Amino acid sequence: MFRSQGVTIRGVSELVAPVEEQPSDLAQAGRDAHARHLWQEAFDLLTRADAETPLSGGDLEILADAAFFVGRGDARIGALERAFKAHQATGDDVRAAFVATYLATNLAIKGKTSMASAWARRAEPLLAGKPESYAHGALTVVQSEVARHGGDVARATELATEAVAIAERTGDADLRARALSTLATLRIASGQTGEGFRLLEEAAIAAVNDELSPIIAGMTSCTMIAACRNLTDYRRASEWLEATDKWCERQEVAAFPGVCRIHRAEIVALRGGWDRAETELRQAAADLEGFDATPPLADGLYALGDIRRLKGDVDGAEEALRQAHALGRSPQPALALLRLGAGNVKAASSAIDAALAEASWDQWARVRLLAAQAEIAIAAGNPARARAAVDELTQIVSGYPMPALEAGRRQAEGLVLLAEGDAAGAVRELRAAQALWRDVGAPYEIARARAALSRALRELGNDDDADLELRAARDEFERLGAAPDLEAVAREERAVQERRSARVQVRMTFLFTDIVGSTNLAEALGDEAWERMLGWHDDALRGLFGRHRGRVVNSTGDGFFVAFESARDGIACAIGIQRELAEHRTRTGFAPPVRIGLHSADATRRGDDFSGVGVHVAARVAALAGGGEILVSGETLADAGDVATAESREVSVKGVNAPIIVAAVNWS
Repeated sequence: MFRSQGVTIRGVSELVAPVEEQPSDLAQAGRDAHARHLWQEAFDLLTRADAETPLSGGDLEILADAAFFVGRGDARIGALERAFKAHQATGDDVRAAFVATYLATNLAIKGKTSMASAWARRAEPLLAGKPESYAHGALTVVQSEVARHGGDVARATELATEAVAIAERTGDADLRARALSTLATLRIASGQTGEGFRLLEEAAIAAVNDELSPIIAGMTSCTMIAACRNLTDYRRASEWLEATDKWCERQEVAAFPGVCRIHRAEIVALRGGWDRAETELRQAAADLEGFDATPPLADGLYALGDIRRLKGDVDGAEEALRQAHALGRSPQPALALLRLGAGNVKAASSAIDAALAEASWDQWARVRLLAAQAEIAIAAGNPARARAAVDELTQIVSGYPMPALEAGRRQAEGLVLLAEGDAAGAVRELRAAQALWRDVGAPYEIARARAALSRALRELGNDDDADLELRAARDEFERLGAAPDLEAVAREERAVQERRSARVQVRMTFLFTDIVGSTNLAEALGDEAWERMLGWHDDALRGLFGRHRGRVVNSTGDGFFVAFESARDGIACAIGIQRELAEHRTRTGFAPPVRIGLHSADATRRGDDFSGVGVHVAARVAALAGGGEILVSGETLADAGDVATAESREVSVKGVNAPIIVAAVNWS
């Protein structure tokens, strides 16, 4: 059975010391108002009583408690510092030490680790030689927090574990909630996510069940909700938001509903209600400025900055992110993405790389940065770095595959595959990301996935579907008010139109493939088996076209027309196709016989299409090939250089007066 030490008065500290008798009726009235959660009345009465006769250490703690709930952070800290001195003066070293640890906690939260360490050190000699108490546990929690901020995660975890043990031995409920929350956040950050949430749930259920003092209950609930937010576990977050709201109503506390509004507004923003979310965030941030609730206030300012970035309000985004940073919250990845949107790729790369270096051990902090690093690396022309970022992202997310995390991972994977030339693979990942984002209910992310998917589809020559996806993305960006994304879509649409309208002369290597005897195969296999086999064939070939920088011009149902800027790429792709078919045949017992022909020639390009005699010659060369054969023209061999082939021969092709030279490539 967990209990509070001393008189049960809920306050700024987990445990409020016994209050000395005061002659002033004002002081007693202030205590009574505090017990009824009449925060402003308690603050006013105790302030007046203090003006008559300096308050005792216990009453100063109650005054600090009331100051918190009326948004007087300055008065709160002053009262706590005086309480420390008052307890020392009366010889209550244990209580003085506890107040010192509480001051240290507030400083550690604000990132002032040096001052936090100083207050913690003031507590140490006061507790030396004293029997184990709640104050010893509070000191151990502070030491854990200082160690974490200093980067010593192992020591921080060891101390948090010891704090939980002290709470168990002393039977202190508030200390147990604090210690469990501290240990839980360390476990989650270290990748032990399931264990971390189990510990958080133990602490949070006590908070919403009225088993803790108001401030500790609110802090514990907010730690749970923030952890859910960080891991995009929106279902779990909604449960605890609802429970916390009910607790706030019962306890008549106004500060923590403001904290909850921050997290609720973040979810509203995810669902596409940007204007509403911005209004709520501004109001919540204004409400919290007077409270000593630095982390959620910083989170709210960050979320506000990110919404403004998406809407194209560069100055507003910069200001909000600057304020969040001043409160100890990293402005990344939003600030790096803001730099990327402005075209400053170098600054974006430096910012995101520095943020990742700083978040060296916190896996979930890295998750929030890695997708942005991949996007920035692609813009910088560094697909290798983008690949490394996505691979690490995949490894972390696999341990806790929430829908939004998996959607973000697959979207990042799709962008990297597109940069690597695997358009078919990119289409697969981006379609999966789009479906997952739809389940989450994130319209902006759906639109981003659509825009990327349109580029991948266009690389594969599927202009109709690409146009549909791009139009859908544009409509959603317009509804949301995503000005930078709308501008990007407009640029892409103009580029597509220009490609389609302009005629240019180019030299390309054209490749045609065809399944030999496809009609007979379809009849023999039956419709279902044929479609299944054809689907595998299409996916396999499209993946190889992408990896060898080939552009699918057209698909004939059982074959492809593909253009390559390099003859060597075209031949390498053809060899890859035949080898993939042969390996599949060995593994499964069957693969369709495919013939391939290549010819290099000058042609007219209009948009994504090619025309000219050279295109027809390439098709005729393919028609001369047998199943499993790669037939190339002399022009292609001349452009490609050293290629192993069988003996060349002259052939006549329809539509060309002079014979042409062809040879079969040795690919096996």
